[in-house]
Amino acid sequence: NMSVFLRSGYCQTVALCDVDRWRLNVEGNPTVARVAKRNKWDPALLNDTFRTTDFRELLAHPRVDAVMINTPDHWHVPIALAAVKAGKHIACEKPIGLAIAHGRALADAVAESDIIFRTDSNFRSEPELFRTVSLVRTGKIGQIKKIRISVPIYPVPEPNEAPMPVPEELDYEMWQGPVQRQPYTEDRVHPRGKLGRPGWFCNRLYCDGMITNWGYHPADIVQWANDTELTGPVEVEGRADMPPVDQLYNVHGEFQVRYRYANGVELEFVGRKDYKEGESYMHFEGTEGWVRGWRAPNRIEAEPRSILSAEVKYEDFPFELRNEKTDFIECIRSHSRTLEDAEVGHRSSTVPQLGYIACLLGRKLQWDPVKEEFPGDDEANKLAAGHAGLPPWTIES
Repeated sequence: NMSVFLRSGYCQTVALCDVDRWRLNVEGNPTVARVAKRNKWDPALLNDTFRTTDFRELLAHPRVDAVMINTPDHWHVPIALAAVKAGKHIACEKPIGLAIAHGRALADAVAESDIIFRTDSNFRSEPELFRTVSLVRTGKIGQIKKIRISVPIYPVPEPNEAPMPVPEELDYEMWQGPVQRQPYTEDRVHPRGKLGRPGWFCNRLYCDGMITNWGYHPADIVQWANDTELTGPVEVEGRADMPPVDQLYNVHGEFQVRYRYANGVELEFVGRKDYKEGESYMHFEGTEGWVRGWRAPNRIEAEPRSILSAEVKYEDFPFELRNEKTDFIECIRSHSRTLEDAEVGHRSSTVPQLGYIACLLGRKLQWDPVKEEFPGDDEANKLAAGHAGLPPWTIES
């Protein structure tokens, strides 16, 4: 995530924060050297940076104007809210928190501030997906009727659940942050001393799984293409393979969710184990044809094929194709709204969060996207207000 900032010509990295001290030791770090070589920047640019394991010290640094939040999902909203209070511009990894209410709190806080916010998702920056949305938004497939999107469910090995001593280089108390305290085991957090797929991705305390974490990407493309990025669906039902909640790896397995929007558009969202690494499609059916954008490998398909060569004028689709970090940088420089600000990020996060709640409850739900509540449904509203499936944590805590 630092690479575009370091190459931009407009940014300096003046501070680094990580609860794991080995990641802060960038000098001579072979991982840093490898990433720097691949992304064409000089690792010496990081040599004089301020280092801390406490994000509050980074936010208090006088030379920090903007922050990039790359934490596990359970820390996104608390750190972002603290950054808003500190007056820092924010690029924040998706999704916007683990609860719909927390996303609303962040979106409102940003709206009341003077900061620039960018939800960090790269799908709007992929040329094929940008083109897919432009064809849908300008009516090249006629009126939208149905949408289908997908994410892969990555296989994970059985974790070691036995408690282990906390590594001396890890501030485990800070890593846990706003959630319930649990004994340390490496498979709960991330591999020690190396990069690799982290265990927190598979535990409901820190992440809701692929449906919300990776699912944010195609859900955001749906919201953009359907011109509903400031609202959302009105009905949802779903099912998912759910392991016992008391297991260490307890997020969902394969799932299927169906939504209906107020404009009559139906959305199907599936997660499958047989999809390849990174594979995802966004398929839009209209009255005059269909178009499908793929991620990994990136490509675009349509029927009739003539849709692919249709002209899209800028005045009809007035958006600029550029890297998401570049969008953040340029909007800070011009003090303008990013392509995926906090309100958009919250609304796009809400779509898979609604699906997750429907899977947990196992029944059809009605959703009011204006009031952001399930009308007359206390059980569903409790899940929307707190952490889905576990006792809620408060923003203040």
